[in-house]
Amino acid sequence: MVLEVAGDDVRIVAAGGGPDGTLGTDGGRIADAIRAADGGAGVVLLADIGSAILSVRAVLNDGMADGVAAVLADAPLVEGAIAAAVTASIGGDVESVRAAAEEAWNVRKL
Repeated sequence: MVLEVAGDDVRIVAAGGGPDGTLGTDGGRIADAIRAADGGAGVVLLADIGSAILSVRAVLNDGMADGVAAVLADAPLVEGAIAAAVTASIGGDVESVRAAAEEAWNVRKL
């Protein structure tokens, strides 16, 4: 599923779930999502829990992203995704998009 929340040029691609639609993560699904999200400027990845982080790191370390400039952000999933999408929509590079996602840790709700 590709979501468009920050214009036509910013892609948010969900990659959750195990290989058989179960809970968990699937390295192949993550690699496919990285390729689907890449518009040429690189991809910032966000993950929700430990196994997802381990799977994303494995994909990046094993070169499964096919040369896409992809980085993992230490960011809250929902708030980080919105901050990243907004930053990407105004032309931010991969590092500024990652920084925006990570700054979302500081956004208080109450």
